[in-house]
Amino acid sequence: MRSIIFFDIDGTLVTEDERAIIPQSTMEAIALTRKKGNLTFINSGRTAFNISSKVKKLGFDGYICGCGTYIEYSGNVLLSHTVEKDECRRIAELMRKCWVTPVYEHRDGYFFDDKTPATEGFKEFMEVFVDAGIDVNGRVEDENFGFDKFVIWTNPDSDMELFRREIEKDFSIIDRGGGFYENVPLGYSKATGISVILDKLGISIENAYAIGDSTNDLPMLQAVPNSIAMGGSEHIYHYVSYVTTPIEENGIYNALKHFELI
Repeated sequence: MRSIIFFDIDGTLVTEDERAIIPQSTMEAIALTRKKGNLTFINSGRTAFNISSKVKKLGFDGYICGCGTYIEYSGNVLLSHTVEKDECRRIAELMRKCWVTPVYEHRDGYFFDDKTPATEGFKEFMEVFVDAGIDVNGRVEDENFGFDKFVIWTNPDSDMELFRREIEKDFSIIDRGGGFYENVPLGYSKATGISVILDKLGISIENAYAIGDSTNDLPMLQAVPNSIAMGGSEHIYHYVSYVTTPIEENGIYNALKHFELI
């Protein structure tokens, strides 16, 4: 029986720094497990347009993006959820009132709001995008403004009481630390994406594996019996069944070898 492996990107497949390195051992491990007949999937908070070509070149059978709001298998889109346009506009106005810094993430691009504060975290985010050649011209005023999920940075003047009271009605709020929050429509997560794929392919949960390194990976790590934390991500160790070595110490290769997936 073939197995299926779900990979986070940042801090798992790619180093989470300006180098954005994919270790050679990671490339080899993915090629070997696919040669063995196992399936490999990306399962990321990134929306579909923001999966880099160098990640795609590793070889994947499908993609779960935007924390389960977009699912693709073998080139076919199985699910794509975008928040209704009127609701997108309402939330954009609310974020201005909350005085937080949002980035609105759509499967086809990002949208920004010049009428909100520019925090240091946001500035660093923009620098990374500009350096990567990603289009940063989208604005909430655009006619095609819409999003599948969104993130915010807070500052000392942010009204987080208002933010939580309103956003928790329709979104899961994921605290990523350092005043950075990821907001995903209720009913969607990395775990729901896994469920859709397992049902579609008829693969038993016992043959499903997930590898991640951060708190937004917890839904997928807790959705499968074979959960793997990257070395160095101590904050999620007690949620997983196995801890591998750090990403640059052959973490992916050692994890797949431990579970006899290569």
